Amino acid sequence: MECRLIGVPLQIGAGQLGCEMGPSALRIAGLKTALEELGHSVVDVGNVAPAAFREFNHPNSAVHHLSETVAWTEALVEVAYRESENAMPIFLGGDHAISAGSVTGVARRAAERGRPLFVLWLDAHTDYHTLQTTRSGNLHGTPVAYYSGREGFEGYFPPVTNPVDPDNICMIGIRSVDPAESAALGETGVTIHDMRMIDEHGMGVLLRAFLERVASANGLLHVSLDVDFLDPSIAPAVGTTVPGGATFREAHLVMEMLCDSGLVSSLDLVELNPFLDERGRTARLMVDLTASLMGKRVMDRPTRAG
Repeated sequence: MECRLIGVPLQIGAGQLGCEMGPSALRIAGLKTALEELGHSVVDVGNVAPAAFREFNHPNSAVHHLSETVAWTEALVEVAYRESENAMPIFLGGDHAISAGSVTGVARRAAERGRPLFVLWLDAHTDYHTLQTTRSGNLHGTPVAYYSGREGFEGYFPPVTNPVDPDNICMIGIRSVDPAESAALGETGVTIHDMRMIDEHGMGVLLRAFLERVASANGLLHVSLDVDFLDPSIAPAVGTTVPGGATFREAHLVMEMLCDSGLVSSLDLVELNPFLDERGRTARLMVDLTASLMGKRVMDRPTRAG
């Protein structure tokens, strides 16, 4: 497979600075080499630059850096569409606001190919706020609402030409949701597996059911991996730590199952804040997880007939 690494040093969507160093940290941790050792062709296209800024003001006074975030989204939609032609784009964040552009762009590509796009959202948060409902004003809490076509972004963000059907979105690892998001999500078909669901049923059972849906629809799958999906004891380099996240083995199981499925067509690696890391341990873990997604195995597991 040809992989294209796309750096997105965006940090203004978060409340804590440092995510702009994320792409560099992932590169230094050896992402390109890890993928090449698995036999993939890897092209690092460098870092994205935002489009020209236009001045926006929003009635919600909490919203900050709106003009800049819109400019980044405009640029990313086009980059994601372009770089997803006959290749797998891997977006190196940057905070989770990058997914407003990455998912919207690859959704356009999927529609062009006549295939539905599905999204696996690996995160502690649902990121389903609109510009009106966010209380923090941190726009990394809005991308799912935007790319799925929820109202509240008109006149600011670029129009979403091919919104992702909420029925095609599966969130795993959720453990921090604001009341406004919870109420809005209750009216959608988004599948949400919080950590209690994982404790009760197991990561493998829940993910397998979603992957079967993707396969039966002949869908393409975008995976968005937020560092805070992981428990902070193994991945401290994130400004939005929430205790009780996925364990080392649960996270690798997700990646190994995704690899086995053969369905993944694009990937976000987001919210890595090297300023908060411990000697690069989180960056190296994110590289290891990406390698598992792309075929790294401890032992081969041949498919058994019958």
